[in-house]
Amino acid sequence: MADPMAKISYDLIIIGAGPSGLVAGLYAGRYRLNTLILERIAVGGQIILSHSIENFPGFPGGIATSELIERFKKQVDDLNIPIKREEVLGISPRDGIYNIKTKDGNYETKSVIIASGTQPRPLGVGGEDRLIGRGVSYCGTCDGPLFKNKEIVVVGGGDRAIEEAIFLSGYASKVSLIHRRQGFRASKILEESAKNNPRINFILESVIEEIVGQNKVEGVKIRSLANNSLRELGCQGVFIFVGITPNTAFVKGQLQMDEAGFIITDEDLNTSLKGIFACGDCRKKSLYQVINGCGEGAQAAHSVHKYLQ
Repeated sequence: MADPMAKISYDLIIIGAGPSGLVAGLYAGRYRLNTLILERIAVGGQIILSHSIENFPGFPGGIATSELIERFKKQVDDLNIPIKREEVLGISPRDGIYNIKTKDGNYETKSVIIASGTQPRPLGVGGEDRLIGRGVSYCGTCDGPLFKNKEIVVVGGGDRAIEEAIFLSGYASKVSLIHRRQGFRASKILEESAKNNPRINFILESVIEEIVGQNKVEGVKIRSLANNSLRELGCQGVFIFVGITPNTAFVKGQLQMDEAGFIITDEDLNTSLKGIFACGDCRKKSLYQVINGCGEGAQAAHSVHKYLQ
């Protein structure tokens, strides 16, 4: 825990210890930069909410995300880069130095890499907030075992939704995947795998209007976008994977962002403030995957090294 009055000077502070932040730390350590990584929740970021990753190069058949992140962390630890569990509240520039304010204190640094990642986007329907932890979930790995031999609903049409539907079919007796379109944004290999899974049922061109239940999930109200009809489907769990929201509120109004709050950078990952860089899922881009997040972490550290020189 930082001393509230202390201002420890670093070459670089990395905000976030997901894959992108860890790789940035790895490269910063190899450049021998005096570096600190700050992480508000847990090392690994959003990827640790998934059970495994099948498309990371070098691991045919896939690897457990917990093991992959542990390997990343070991490389960072070997370079003596500290990782502290502190939430960053704001960044203040002063005479070419940045003051990083956390809940526990203050740090000074010559440069910053923001790798703060994202969090799951809520569906925004009735019953969702009230039933979180009572059948509503955003993490199949965390809560899947609680739904053994039960009927559940998965919402979404991207890689994460399809991956989680396949994973959850190992526990649930039936998985109903609800998606607002006929086509999916997910990779074809995942789509094919889900369609060949006898426990997964597809409800397409449909949206959830409400999650039903008093003290626990009992069902969902579904509206067809094809004919506007409404029906109720009984289930005991609702898993929501409809997108992500960037964790960038602590620099809102300071950096150039898009309307959703994703940080805009150039190809060298410079933000609109000199000396601050961004990488990983918190920056605006077209592909949100561990593999390109890692590449961005390396590029961000390289850009910091050039900036400090």
